[in-house]
Amino acid sequence: MTTTWQTALKWLGAAFTAALLVGASINGASAHEGKHKIDAKGDKCVRETEFMRRNHMDLLKHQRNDTMRKGIRTTQFSLKGCIDCHASPVNNSVIGTNDNFCQGCHSYAAVKLDCFECHSSKPRPASPATPHPLADAQAGEMQAKAATSGEVSK
Repeated sequence: MTTTWQTALKWLGAAFTAALLVGASINGASAHEGKHKIDAKGDKCVRETEFMRRNHMDLLKHQRNDTMRKGIRTTQFSLKGCIDCHASPVNNSVIGTNDNFCQGCHSYAAVKLDCFECHSSKPRPASPATPHPLADAQAGEMQAKAATSGEVSK
């Protein structure tokens, strides 16, 4: 059987724990907001900031699936577009230090950042579109087949 003072202590402990958690989340959020500003070259992102914080990974995965599996290439949610806009003015990259756009938020949230194992973390200079090496190899094979079969490609 618990006494009144034991019940009061349990409630007081629960209230204290809740206050600590709320205080930590408020302090953590405000520290994050103040420390990591959003570097951007444009006026606004493709969607609202809060939406992008919570959903950018889903948009990038959807873009990847459309591009890689369906051959649909759009630029609205492309990783290249994100990098072109959010690269740091200091080192022209989105990774490298926690002051850079992608790495700063991913470090804060303790989320593995693996996009740049394959993709460049810096914007590339504007140049004529260069086909992917596999597409270039396929085009070469098609030209070789056409040449051996007597067809002429234009």
